[in-house]
Amino acid sequence: IPQIDVFMDNGVTREEMKLYDLIMSYRADNHLPKIPLSRSLSYVAHQHVWDLEVNQPEGGKCNMHSWSKKGPWSSCCYTDDHKQAQHMWDKPKELTSYQGDGFEIACGGNGQIDAAVALSCWQGSVHHNDVILNKDIWKDYTWNAIGISIYGDYAVVWFGFEKDQSGEPTKCK
Repeated sequence: IPQIDVFMDNGVTREEMKLYDLIMSYRADNHLPKIPLSRSLSYVAHQHVWDLEVNQPEGGKCNMHSWSKKGPWSSCCYTDDHKQAQHMWDKPKELTSYQGDGFEIACGGNGQIDAAVALSCWQGSVHHNDVILNKDIWKDYTWNAIGISIYGDYAVVWFGFEKDQSGEPTKCK
């Protein structure tokens, strides 16, 4: 298992770019604009999938939005009642220079995951699909930043309202 610093350059892999492209194509099919890929939100996504895969903070009452005590972040047991939502929203501010809130969708825990499986997972969940397609409670919002990561059994995507002043991540070969 790689060390946490494997993701420090904020590069996105080919599979992560594939997921980004699939999400943008899905949004375009639904007459929605492309969302700029964010260096900061991709960093947060990389840290979180690593934590999910290696430290496994989910389990019991803690869902995939939970964070362990084993990293340079504050820990959180995120429960289905969303009482810890602010903890998730603040994660980009905690870990990067991105000053907006972050909203995460997560999928995995059942074996190796790829871009197509991840998108299918979220399309099959009304609430996650609503985030991607700006429906229901998200209909009046515009996403101006998106971060993506896939690692081991997990995929996560972070959405933000504010533009990321740090720009886009590098694309790994």
